[in-house]
Amino acid sequence: MAVIAIFSAKGGVGKTTIALDMAWQAAVSGGKRTLLWDLDPQGGASWMLQAEPPSHRGAISVFQRDGKPRDHIVSTGTVGLDCLCADDSLRNLPLQLARIGNRRRLATLCNSLRGTYDRVVLDCPPGLNEISEQIMAAADLLIVPIAASPLSSRTFAQLRKDLTRHPGHPPTLPVLTMFDVRRRMHMAAHEGFAAGWPTLPSDAAAERAASVQQAISEFAPRSRAAQALSQLYDKTERKLRTMKPKVR
Repeated sequence: MAVIAIFSAKGGVGKTTIALDMAWQAAVSGGKRTLLWDLDPQGGASWMLQAEPPSHRGAISVFQRDGKPRDHIVSTGTVGLDCLCADDSLRNLPLQLARIGNRRRLATLCNSLRGTYDRVVLDCPPGLNEISEQIMAAADLLIVPIAASPLSSRTFAQLRKDLTRHPGHPPTLPVLTMFDVRRRMHMAAHEGFAAGWPTLPSDAAAERAASVQQAISEFAPRSRAAQALSQLYDKTERKLRTMKPKVR
């Protein structure tokens, strides 16, 4: 089993779009038993999958000492793809984790899913806090979307600095998102500090896919965005095949 975290210090960079598509491709194209775990209290991934939490206790209860992910997992309309839904209770998750005092709680919960799933995709909330500490311990691979903009190089530099605080952090795969070849600053980033990064182009198909609550690769498989996401998925799988399983 591999845990893939879609992580960014900032919101609005295409994080949920990537998380949903990586999970959909793993289940449909890869034939893998896949769980999309929505850790973002905004619940964008849960909404896109049209998934409703089965428990009245709230998503945060998974992180209690007696919490079990399986009690909160629901199936979706896609064969092989399940969802652990988010809700507003996750706004209190940093405090809950600090109270528990176990920096490997998320890693332990992910490990409990071994044998049930081949891929666990974490749609992470933006920010650097107790949750990001947990994500570093749990994930086998970080996919980090960074929006193409004049500030993108600074954003990447901050990310690298933050990661140095986590010795042994999982390998990182940065992605330049909202990329437009017609914009000079975007091309400068792509040919400069972001050379060799995967790109996710700005594409109207993404908005249309969201309006009907579908992954881009499902809704518009021939779109530029879907092709880019397919390449990202393939690169992710190639990377995972070269890695040793993480001990959680």
